[in-house]
Amino acid sequence: MVEHTPGRPLAAGRGSRNEATRRHNLSTLLSLVHHRQGVSRADLTRATGLNRSTIGVLVADLVAGGLVRETAPATGAVGRPSPIVVPDPDVVTIAINPDVDAIVVGIVGMGGVVHARERVPMANLPTVEQMVDVVRVHSADMLDGTPWRAVGAGVAIPGLVRVRAGEVARAPHLLWRDEPIAEPLRRALGVPVAVDNDANAGLVAESLFGAGRGRSNLVYLNGSVSGIGGSVLNDGAVLRGSDGFAGELGHTLARSDGEQCHCGRTGCLETEVNLQRLERAAGAAGIDHADVEGSLSRSESAVLGAELDHQVDTLARAMASFVSVFNPEVIVLGGFLSALHALRGDRLAAALEDLAFAPLADNLDVVRAELGDELLMVGAAEIAFGDLLADPLGTG
Repeated sequence: MVEHTPGRPLAAGRGSRNEATRRHNLSTLLSLVHHRQGVSRADLTRATGLNRSTIGVLVADLVAGGLVRETAPATGAVGRPSPIVVPDPDVVTIAINPDVDAIVVGIVGMGGVVHARERVPMANLPTVEQMVDVVRVHSADMLDGTPWRAVGAGVAIPGLVRVRAGEVARAPHLLWRDEPIAEPLRRALGVPVAVDNDANAGLVAESLFGAGRGRSNLVYLNGSVSGIGGSVLNDGAVLRGSDGFAGELGHTLARSDGEQCHCGRTGCLETEVNLQRLERAAGAAGIDHADVEGSLSRSESAVLGAELDHQVDTLARAMASFVSVFNPEVIVLGGFLSALHALRGDRLAAALEDLAFAPLADNLDVVRAELGDELLMVGAAEIAFGDLLADPLGTG
């Protein structure tokens, strides 16, 4: 993932320095417009500290580059009306999320607008080659006959990713190991491709467009059929670690005498807080993966009720540890963990209050992810938009 956090605007200099200043300020403006999904010129002036004439020139450059549009201000506003600068939703990326039972492909425009999304079921674990073929065919169908202009593709992988190399180091649920991802997709799609872990993608999406918006310190946990993914936002940046694999919170120890995890260890969090365990407890009724919360809430199984209590209590213990280690402002729960929060929120809150170190938990919020099925599409797109946001007009 190419991360870009806009800095403060720079004063103009001379020669190459002047061009670097312009590029930096264009990046700052486009990032603000993209992440806020529309900003008035007056607010851009206030947010950046640049004067109105400079903002006007920069906005004109972005309009000419086909990256933003200007719309009329809301009627009835007090004072001189200021045009609203909005991201051009026709500038898009191809968003990709392979998993054990399906490959999800989408088209996402600037501003986090999901234009199209398709879940392609797979009879067996997909290979990288199968993923590339599925993405090539379905993205072409989605783009055909539209005004959308693809500037890149982003892939959210359930596994360990070498981000700079665009490779999967290990995705155990998919049985992928040391697999190039970016290069075969680039050849198939004809656009730059960026790759990251799916939890990192979800974290970025929720922090920019969802439940973590405006927060600088955040823990994101997502539960899916592949297990539990985690990611940490530390002072506004994704926590990477020495090998780039930080945030594997699903593999923290939850129970020393628990079940063996696919990683070879015993009692990992994702073996104790686990969608398949919920399915076994539900029995013949099963769980609809498209409506986990509804399936769980409709069940009258006492076995399932006990399993829900166990998983919520286990999740609370893990979250208490994360509070001590990361001191987040908010913990965002996605996937089936969001359903646990919805159905056992009071129990989760009470357990966390008992277990967490109070000085670090007093102002903590625990919330459900807001982006739903679009989460990893928005996150994968944000991975792909990184280069454009860093250098909007490609002058670097």
